[in-house]
Amino acid sequence: MRNKKAVTAVAFAAAAALALSACGSGDDKTGSSAIADVSAAPKDKAATVLDQPFTKPNLVLTDTNGKEYDLREATKGKPTLIYFGYTNCPDVCPLTMSNISLAKRELPKTDQDKLQVVFVTTDPERDTPASLGKWLSAQDPTFTGLTGDFPTIQAGARQIGIGIDAPKKEKDGTVVSMHGAQVIAFSPKTDEGYVLYGEDTSAEEYTKDLPKLIKGEAP
Repeated sequence: MRNKKAVTAVAFAAAAALALSACGSGDDKTGSSAIADVSAAPKDKAATVLDQPFTKPNLVLTDTNGKEYDLREATKGKPTLIYFGYTNCPDVCPLTMSNISLAKRELPKTDQDKLQVVFVTTDPERDTPASLGKWLSAQDPTFTGLTGDFPTIQAGARQIGIGIDAPKKEKDGTVVSMHGAQVIAFSPKTDEGYVLYGEDTSAEEYTKDLPKLIKGEAP
């Protein structure tokens, strides 16, 4: 069993700024990746509970239906998981979304309806509303996908200690995107980001914690 760990949001933000996942993918969505250890918690712990939570990002982007989406307003008073990644990622991003999706299915229907899962692209040039929507639908059609201009996305990520760099194309055509792979859970009671998960969090661990996150409790 993993134990929770309390850390400050400031301390996590400083660590996360230096801990990014490098995901490489070519135009055919194949390639290699070098994954850094981005979890603020030790390997034997899943949830990291922040004693100084993050304020929810002030982000207004475009959803997969092409409509304006105000993150704070749309998720106000709702248990929310936020993740920054991109659809061409060959490993970490789809695995993270899949694990959350599997865990969500284990919840009672009423709790499934309460949980908000928001995926914000770090590669907005390629992740259009249509392509992002298609990718997320394969994971869970209720997940919210957001895209927009990169500076706005990057600024929003930094508000919760997530570091991301603009995608870069290598000489061999491989596109490399550097992004923090943390999932931040926001409480329905306070709308603050009080729990974070690293990229190695399993579906079973999310399954165990989601019932508490739905209530705004510490896992």
